[in-house]
Amino acid sequence: MNGPQILLDHEQHWVTDMGAWFPGERVVFRGKDLFHDLKDISWMALLLYGITGRMFDDRQLRLFEGMWTLCTSYPDPRLWNNRVAALAGTARSTAALAIGAANAMSEASVYGGRPLIRSIDFLLRTQEQLDKGARLEEVIKQELKTYKRILGFGRPLIRKDERIAPMMKLAEDLEFCDGTYIKLVFSVEKILVRHRSCLSMNIAALLAAMSADQGLSRYEYYHFMVLCFSAGMFPCYSDALNKPEGAFFPFRCERVDYQGKPRRKWISTSGINKVNGNESFQDG
Repeated sequence: MNGPQILLDHEQHWVTDMGAWFPGERVVFRGKDLFHDLKDISWMALLLYGITGRMFDDRQLRLFEGMWTLCTSYPDPRLWNNRVAALAGTARSTAALAIGAANAMSEASVYGGRPLIRSIDFLLRTQEQLDKGARLEEVIKQELKTYKRILGFGRPLIRKDERIAPMMKLAEDLEFCDGTYIKLVFSVEKILVRHRSCLSMNIAALLAAMSADQGLSRYEYYHFMVLCFSAGMFPCYSDALNKPEGAFFPFRCERVDYQGKPRRKWISTSGINKVNGNESFQDG
């Protein structure tokens, strides 16, 4: 149903099983009492429960924490989203605005939020085809023909991703390194490296595989990763905030290689401006 009736049906009326606050009494979080049923779980466990509606054991939570700790918490202000946080600090903006804007910038098309969901989508679709008897090389060939690339493979600037080894070590320690999708992503890498030497795996593909092995859907994985860069943003913001205002990566005008139209010459005589030979009257 579309139209005004939808608005009328929902006026001061919202049906949900996600939760509610009962002032002065309790908080319901996905059907559980936050103060009693969930009082002993970690913030990571609460976050994942809010996203998925499922509880994860300690080993799984350690794996998910490692995805954020080892793979996305880089306090380098040169990174695209961290730069926004640092710019907010040098402009003396608030931390909330800095981190909010930087997280919004994390939704990048080539690196960031969008490749994450594209990576897990590729792995889930590929495994579905393999379960039906398809050959992996043919699936990859068709994927490249259709989309020209496979997100999660290849990396700007350098080919090697330094996060793969420590993340796989953590997965090995937690006995999660033999999952279906982890095996799949390494098989895909072997084929791509053999045929396209620059397309080795990057961390987006590996994290997608690990999340798929833990039962996360496309959007559950994406939602889980929305805040994953935040820990690296705060140091960048604080660092810029504690330095002179406006001192973050200043850029002299003469360093700009301008390729546009030449600078216009203005000549003012008796209230008339001449711009490239055309006259226009000056207000006042």
